[in-house]
Amino acid sequence: MADVKLSIIYYSATGTLHAMARRLHEAAEKAGAEVRLRQVAELAPPEAIASNAAWSQHFDTTKDEPRATADDVVWADAVLFGSPTRYGNVASQLKQFLDTLGPQWAQGLLANKAYAGFTASNTEHGGQESTLLALYNTIYHFGGVVVAPGYTDPLKFADGNPYGVSHVTGGTNDAPLTDVQFAALDHLARRIVQIGGRLRA
Repeated sequence: MADVKLSIIYYSATGTLHAMARRLHEAAEKAGAEVRLRQVAELAPPEAIASNAAWSQHFDTTKDEPRATADDVVWADAVLFGSPTRYGNVASQLKQFLDTLGPQWAQGLLANKAYAGFTASNTEHGGQESTLLALYNTIYHFGGVVVAPGYTDPLKFADGNPYGVSHVTGGTNDAPLTDVQFAALDHLARRIVQIGGRLRA
């Protein structure tokens, strides 16, 4: 799997999805993949960002990082998409990026790749599963292969999310990732690299 190409494309407002994406990046590289880590562009107005100290800080910290382009999806054998929950749905920033991929979709350039997702919410039942399922609606239209982790490893019974990987940040949005999430993220990275390599072959 040393030459599998993986893109991790995500939106993060306050840093949780950013931390999850970085862990996925590390795990995928350990699994032998070539990885592109890309955050999508911020769409929120400056006043909205400024109203939340954590959001403003994360925006400033990551403003010079490379942004996702259509080529990052076309290039990859496998793609992990990450979004915080927004009313049980995909954040508009990631959705807008997905909506720009029409030309690549029309050419069949998004099909036959492995895809999966990761998410976070403030509360345990804050729409994590519905966000991932909503994300996968787009993958079906791509002709992609959804590589959900399922319960393919005992650690998923601790993580508890067969649709992808998720984290509850708590009411104050500052609960750190734990060994449970790290293990689930590592498993997802290894699995998508493995299945992505098989699909490419």
